[in-house]
Amino acid sequence: MGLTSWLGDLAGMIYPNVCEVCANTLVHGEHTLCLHCLHDMPRTRLHTQSFNEIHKRLAGHTPISKAAAYFYYYRENPYAELIHRAKYNNRPALAKTLARMFAEEIMPSGFFDGIDLILPVPLHYLKELKRGYNQSHEIAKGLREATGIEIADNLIAKKAHSTQTRRSAFERWLNTGNIYTVAEPHELAGKHILIVDDVITTGATVLHCADAVHINEPSAEISVAALGFTHGI
Repeated sequence: MGLTSWLGDLAGMIYPNVCEVCANTLVHGEHTLCLHCLHDMPRTRLHTQSFNEIHKRLAGHTPISKAAAYFYYYRENPYAELIHRAKYNNRPALAKTLARMFAEEIMPSGFFDGIDLILPVPLHYLKELKRGYNQSHEIAKGLREATGIEIADNLIAKKAHSTQTRRSAFERWLNTGNIYTVAEPHELAGKHILIVDDVITTGATVLHCADAVHINEPSAEISVAALGFTHGI
């Protein structure tokens, strides 16, 4: 056993790692989630469908090629708490880890084949300064770790919008309208880009980002991915 491994085991005995869902102590070989909670995760498996629930929710002027989400997002569900913790509890590493796990699971399906760039949904700089990080960018970094696809920061939030929590679908649509633009759109010409966010609820945020890309660079092909997808909106 190497010194690093021994020290890791010693640290684990003193400060045991616990499952992010059930809080049980993780055993050797487990990380972030225990095997039981990993098995019980309400996966969407939408990446296996060429036209799925996300496509239907994002139906609009901008065509969406591929769409995927890791798990169904239900309020008061412990898996939804993972995203809340990553977003609001200063846990950017959790967002990155979940994204890497997600990507590693769906890579064999070919979902990432042909994608050239990952574009995280941006935060307005004042909001990002206050939070300390952009959770969508952390998700993008986790996807990059698994896939090797580079991240681009061409999407820009021109202004801040108030929280989407507890808003109706129409209110969410209005709240995110005319917020996003694209810097250096020629860099996206002919590229297949993947727009990533933490949760797709009504789809307003992701779709407004997709519209901004499509308007500024119509030759770009657009796909979307998120950790969570709210079912039954």
